[in-house]
Amino acid sequence: MGLRDPRPPRGRNVYLRRPPLGRESVAVPTRDEVCDDRRAGGSTGVTQDKVDSTISAIKETVTIPVILFPANAANLSPLADALFFMSLLNSRDPRLIVGEQRLAAPVVRAWGLETIPMAYLVVEPGMRAGEVGDADLIPRKTPIVAVQYALAAQMLGMKLVYLEAGSGAPDPVPGKLIRAVKDAVDILVVVGGGIRTPESAQGVTKAGADVVVTGTIIEVAREGAALRKIIAAVKAG
Repeated sequence: MGLRDPRPPRGRNVYLRRPPLGRESVAVPTRDEVCDDRRAGGSTGVTQDKVDSTISAIKETVTIPVILFPANAANLSPLADALFFMSLLNSRDPRLIVGEQRLAAPVVRAWGLETIPMAYLVVEPGMRAGEVGDADLIPRKTPIVAVQYALAAQMLGMKLVYLEAGSGAPDPVPGKLIRAVKDAVDILVVVGGGIRTPESAQGVTKAGADVVVTGTIIEVAREGAALRKIIAAVKAG
């Protein structure tokens, strides 16, 4: 099974998002059995050298695939196994809807990187992701807006739709919103932001998340015990 087919043979996935620039020392604290994938990425100030060094550090520690979550066309690396070729559909900035993708496409083809098409949707409060992405935030209490975007993503050929509350958000994406999107589309539903406890992880999983993304927990739970509890909660679903 290639990475292009994101449906896992053993249930739900847990992705660990690389902390911000300068945190390579905590980018690889976990072993293969702890998670299903590592995503290398960041919102601002990330150079290709930093991405390369982070991926190299991860690959020295684990054998699971490393998938890029690039903020722009400059965040690519030939060392990655694949990348989420994503569009921030609810951005006000055309550059983040298709402009960066236009610049990245020739490089991706030249390097032979596998692409996984993904729609990125930022939900209130959005946090830094909403600010950097100039997002027209999806209201937490208006699931129909998220459903409309998700359906459009599916019809555009996306394989995943990512509902993002923003790194460090006080609460995850609401369960009712997740369920509404899950019931409306046939593609995988990814949920991230505000997931820092086993209870919140299990909540978004029960609401319909196929993939749960966590990042901040890597910074605050250096020993890995808290992270393992979250992953166990997701897999117990």
